[in-house]
Amino acid sequence: MTPFSILDLAPITEGSTAAVSFRHTLDIAQHGERWGYQRYWMAEHHGMPGIASAATAVLIGHVAAGTSTIRVGAGGIMLPNHSPLVIAEQFGTLESLFPGRIDLGLGRAPGSDQTTARALRRNLTSDADEFPRDVVELMDYFSDEPRQAVRAVPGTGLNVPIWILGSSLFGAQLAAALGLPYAFASHFAPQQMMQAIQLYRSTFQPSAHLQKPYVMLGFNVFAADTDEQAQFLATSWQQSFVNLRSGRPSRLPPPVKGYLDQLGPQAQHLLDHVLACSAIGAPDSVATQLKAFLAKTGADELMITSNMFDHAARLRSYEITAQVHQAMFHPSCATTNQPST
Repeated sequence: MTPFSILDLAPITEGSTAAVSFRHTLDIAQHGERWGYQRYWMAEHHGMPGIASAATAVLIGHVAAGTSTIRVGAGGIMLPNHSPLVIAEQFGTLESLFPGRIDLGLGRAPGSDQTTARALRRNLTSDADEFPRDVVELMDYFSDEPRQAVRAVPGTGLNVPIWILGSSLFGAQLAAALGLPYAFASHFAPQQMMQAIQLYRSTFQPSAHLQKPYVMLGFNVFAADTDEQAQFLATSWQQSFVNLRSGRPSRLPPPVKGYLDQLGPQAQHLLDHVLACSAIGAPDSVATQLKAFLAKTGADELMITSNMFDHAARLRSYEITAQVHQAMFHPSCATTNQPST
């Protein structure tokens, strides 16, 4: 059975606040746990008016404290923004508080624009080799006998699964070389997805962390009880993307009837491109689109994101997706190559 997981950006909707967003995040995680989702990840972004997950490790602790079995983690931490030691200490703390439930996905993008990156005191002139060195340094902090003189306390000797995230071939190469699981951001940057999967699988080097390649793919789902309702609800995220790419980042707006018909060809092309890995519709439509995506990619796991303006509708989308997942797979076919187990 291909596991399904949840990616949450803790969206802030128009007229709402981060505090409300965090309550919704915990509610979705608690429902997701009951519905059988494998893990619940949050992503580091900065300076984005519609995304509240900037202090990612803090939010992970909030979700982990309010759940009991679902894995909780970062998808991901943007490592260039941080000292590897600090991340080792943060996730060593989380693993100590919630043993066996914490994941650490690492990305090399800043998760912000250059002005915000400067405010984070990030070195904007770093060379291309710094991210791989930082990943290896971070992994060493978690080892039983670190080579470095400084110890991560807590952190040393703890089993915090590390994932490499990416939207290009760079992350695929690094994950394969280090023998780590790989998560591709196909939910918003699908253009190199198939190349990255092939490269990762063909060059994977078994390690103490993982014996076989393991690919997780991001996938948007906008599910509702009817196709028409789902298409309407999806317009909030479509508007958000158009606003972002037009230099007008915003809080998540309410859905608009007939939104796609109002767009010019350039904006429509943008959405067709960035949201190509999406399922929109009623349960049968979603099932058909999910099956086609899995058949095309052979993904070991899907990370589902469902960004909708209305919280109840968003919950319903994840519930429908869980029901579709249950109908698609029989428990006796469960995979044994999950790096989290």
